[in-house]
Amino acid sequence: MPVEPLSQKEVEDRLAELPGWSLDKDHLFRSYRLGSHFAATAMVVHIAQVQEELNHHSDLTLGYNTISLAVHTHSAGGAVTEKDFELARRVEDLAPGHGAH
Repeated sequence: MPVEPLSQKEVEDRLAELPGWSLDKDHLFRSYRLGSHFAATAMVVHIAQVQEELNHHSDLTLGYNTISLAVHTHSAGGAVTEKDFELARRVEDLAPGHGAH
């Protein structure tokens, strides 16, 4: 089933509901800082589980105590879609449990 790109207005409206997330070119982008490398690694594993559940995999970067995500939909030509926002919302829901900010 094809996934349709969101319009610029739809992206802006949805971003308003996700503090900390931004549009970087054609990706949704968010960085998190955590208390330790171990905490950051644990959150990466948790994000990977969510990505598998959604069958939607983003670029995920692990630093010493930071995580960065760049999210877009390959099957929509690299555009931002509702799938991207679903992943972003799920990551936002799990972040507090890892002490991410």
